[in-house]
Amino acid sequence: MKQWIRDWSIAAKLFALQLVMIVALATLAVVWIWADARTDVERDAAAKSLAVAETLAADPFVETSLGTGDPTARLQPYAVEVMADAGVDFITIMAPDRTRYTHPDPAQIGKEFLGNIDRALEGDAFTETYTGTLGPSVRAVVPVETDAGDVIALVAVGVTVSNTEVALGGRVATVIGAALAMTGIGAVIAWLLSRYLRRVTWGRGAEEMSRMFSYYEGVLHSIGEGLVLQDRSNAIVLYNDRAAELLGLPRRERRDPGHVVPLADLDLPPAVAEVFGRSDAVVDEIAITPTHVLVIDRDVIVSQERGRGGGLIGSVTTLRDHTELQELTGELETMTTLSDALRSQAHEFANRLHTIIALIELDRAADAAALASSELALSQALADRLLSAVEEPVLLALLLGKAAQASERGIAFDIDLPARLEATSVPARDLITIVGNLIDNALDAAAATPTPRVDVAVELMAGELRIAVSDSGGGPADADRVFDLGVTTKRAAGHGIGLALVRQTVVRLGGRIGVHGSTFEVTLPVTTPSSAPAAAAQEVPDV
Repeated sequence: MKQWIRDWSIAAKLFALQLVMIVALATLAVVWIWADARTDVERDAAAKSLAVAETLAADPFVETSLGTGDPTARLQPYAVEVMADAGVDFITIMAPDRTRYTHPDPAQIGKEFLGNIDRALEGDAFTETYTGTLGPSVRAVVPVETDAGDVIALVAVGVTVSNTEVALGGRVATVIGAALAMTGIGAVIAWLLSRYLRRVTWGRGAEEMSRMFSYYEGVLHSIGEGLVLQDRSNAIVLYNDRAAELLGLPRRERRDPGHVVPLADLDLPPAVAEVFGRSDAVVDEIAITPTHVLVIDRDVIVSQERGRGGGLIGSVTTLRDHTELQELTGELETMTTLSDALRSQAHEFANRLHTIIALIELDRAADAAALASSELALSQALADRLLSAVEEPVLLALLLGKAAQASERGIAFDIDLPARLEATSVPARDLITIVGNLIDNALDAAAATPTPRVDVAVELMAGELRIAVSDSGGGPADADRVFDLGVTTKRAAGHGIGLALVRQTVVRLGGRIGVHGSTFEVTLPVTTPSSAPAAAAQEVPDV
């Protein structure tokens, strides 16, 4: 039985519950109205009995008949006539000692009256419900007094309870009819509501809906991509843990049904808030936040319900983190640049080697020696300088690769380094992102000038690493927007992300970046192996 009820849909359970509640309320209403109506009928019966009894007690005919030798002979026909006219069930006129002079049943005349008469003997009229010879009745007892105030007889007038119930029949029938009508109307309303719920829940039961919710919650919070649900007004309805991590939002409890939050109430990164606030049905863009490079895909959600509830109900947005991919791409490009440069140099050296051999065969040994030593000395001097000054292997490899690339493209490449550059706490990937992108942009800008030249200056002082890259070009036209995503001076597609990544990385590391003409300058807070022991010594308290 329990399993059968559990299999009911939410609509069926709601319909059954509402029907039971309506029937229960209707039953309570009938009982209460019936009890109230019974009280009113008994009150009316008591008032009617008292009025008839007081009228008879004040009737001179009654007092005159009591003074005769046989009161019953005169009072019994009179009492019967009054009962018929007044619509009461009995009129009993009795002596103070309870002896009946009148009664609907002539056999009871002369016998003792059953009931309370003490208050009436004291001169007070009263009403009560009492079970006498005719059964339970609502009665009134009134004394018959002389002018001197002496009680010479008592008049009891009553209506039996069975007759009061007959009077209740009409009221109860009306009440029951109203209850049935209320039950029917309530059942129709509950049925219409159950149809609506069955339609919106697709006929699923409560247990099934609970299981589906648990499954969907598990899927929503376990996937590696961020998911954000928005309604028609672009307000946030729900987001999973990954989205909270990528967007810097507080995590929601899994059992928290959540509530709609306007975009203005959330501290979203400006690039993401701009995409989320757009009315575009479909979005496929890249947004750079202070900590992540996000690929944002948004699509609409269309309800399959027919009627008013169908159509567009919101959108679902997928967030994919491409930060590491962009960093790895930068590393790959750097390694590719170095590899291409080495391959080009190998080809160039092969050509020079052939030339040197030809000069030797032509007995031009001095010219061959000069040609071989000139290029070798220049390349070796640069390599020796970098190897002796730079202790950061990643930065060393990057600068060597970019120098070879600049030489291949015919661009003068000058590196200004201190006598010794210690290894720093800046992660290798961040160095590649910052220095690699700045030099690449400088090489591209310098290549379009008559005397192409790129200068790179790196220095370490006062706990800060300063990197400056300048070129022979005229600098960006709009220095304020050069770091925005998609802003580029190149015509080819796929550009406009490098400098945005540079700014993101610098901001994440707590540094500064600025543009002065064609010079891009980056300052990063760093620690070096030599400064770490000194800082640790300062933190040791004196003993």
